[in-house]
Amino acid sequence: MKHEEIVVEENVSTVVRFVLLGFSEFPNIQGFLSGFFSIIYMVVLIGNFLIIIITRLDPALHKPMYFFLGHFSSLEICYVSVTLPRILVSLWTQDRSISLLSCATQMYFFLMFGATECFLLAVMSYDRYVAICNPLHYPLVMNPKKCHQLAAGSWFGGMPVQIGQTWQIFSLHFCHSNQINHFFCDIPPILKLACGDTSVHEVSVYIVAMLFVVVPFMLILASYSKIGLTILRLPTAQGRAKAFSTCSSHLLVVVLFFGSASITYLRPKSNHSAGTDKVLSLLYTIVTPMFNPMIYSLRNRDVIAALKRFMLKT
Repeated sequence: MKHEEIVVEENVSTVVRFVLLGFSEFPNIQGFLSGFFSIIYMVVLIGNFLIIIITRLDPALHKPMYFFLGHFSSLEICYVSVTLPRILVSLWTQDRSISLLSCATQMYFFLMFGATECFLLAVMSYDRYVAICNPLHYPLVMNPKKCHQLAAGSWFGGMPVQIGQTWQIFSLHFCHSNQINHFFCDIPPILKLACGDTSVHEVSVYIVAMLFVVVPFMLILASYSKIGLTILRLPTAQGRAKAFSTCSSHLLVVVLFFGSASITYLRPKSNHSAGTDKVLSLLYTIVTPMFNPMIYSLRNRDVIAALKRFMLKT
């Protein structure tokens, strides 16, 4: 395998192919990593497909909350499939090279699905806010048309910006090295390979991160602040426990995803290290999607009951 593929044009060396180093620093456990990631991918696929199936087939789950949960599970499958299959192929073949176009495509879909996840988590928190704080208006506000509009906005709202950001990153010249010290084409390690001053691009990354990470998180925070106040005013302990149980699983997913993503994209460049970036990226790209089906099923009585009915039928 060639570790460097660089063309020389007018005395300027320009990278035309990258090498994703991934976990090559652990040569003795490549087989273990291959099996480990294969198991994770199967868990993600099976768990999220089960949630998609039961939210579609079980009449008890034909509610806005589970409509968005079905979309969220579909998103998790797409999100993980951007990175994990590529990791597995690299581990199986030990060929870590990736073309410039493939790298740009991977980055675009990763950023787009990441933006979709931020928006969809915000929409799900809004759904819980309406259900708990305005229960009498809930069927009117969260009608089927509104739910489909919110879902479509979450899926497609980030497309134009992420196309522009990906084009901006890959319009740079890459020189000196083509080795990406990461397991997928993410912005921070790609910018490290760029020639010249990248401060303008780094600022644009911060602005986009503020738009797609901080703004949805603030909306979620506002929703749950009002939800918390409403729950505390409920007259019975049983009512408070029931209201909290419908939100706790979503809140846990929010903390896991936004916490790791914010540290990755919003901390200063001087604090970036390859090892830390890999660990954080593993958390929000692979580990969180693996646990999401378990979080939503084990902490939700309706989902558990629907799973039991589905298993009995099959």
